[in-house]
Amino acid sequence: MEACLFGRKISTHIVFLGLMITLVSYGCNQSNGRMIAQPLNWTGRIVDEIPGNASVVGSTYLSVYSEIYIYSENDFRPMTATISMRNTNRADTVFVNKIEYFNTHGTLVKSYIDNSIFIAPMETVEIVIGQMDLEGGTGANFYFDWAIARGVNVPFFEGIMVSHTGAQAFSFVTQGQRVD
Repeated sequence: MEACLFGRKISTHIVFLGLMITLVSYGCNQSNGRMIAQPLNWTGRIVDEIPGNASVVGSTYLSVYSEIYIYSENDFRPMTATISMRNTNRADTVFVNKIEYFNTHGTLVKSYIDNSIFIAPMETVEIVIGQMDLEGGTGANFYFDWAIARGVNVPFFEGIMVSHTGAQAFSFVTQGQRVD
């Protein structure tokens, strides 16, 4: 079979092969419209001084699970946890002064920042606890200290945990609780 390309007769196999090469190479260079996650640049978020109008301070507790019991207390499934810190304000920045991650026994696993950081209006900043990072255990938790201006929405903290083994999949969400 032949096709016509620019006035010349060529094999349809060549046309098909050219089309496939074009589609494959186009697909390999695209991210399917998704943003590719970049490591969080904490230093790019540091604020030298929190503005004087950020006079409301508070703390939020968030339960997180780096593993869960599945059939008994002897059978665990590791989880990937996405810790989402959200600024729900359209025009005001919120500030996070401390981010601490504790394990089941209350031992500090990691302190994420040494300086206050900002979260811009309507922005989300995320921390990912990888599925094979089991340091937190079944009772892991985060503690956040933050500051906002009077009349501004408090930051919203959420944990999304996901795991799968074969055809089984688990996912659930936890929400932070203010603990002043």
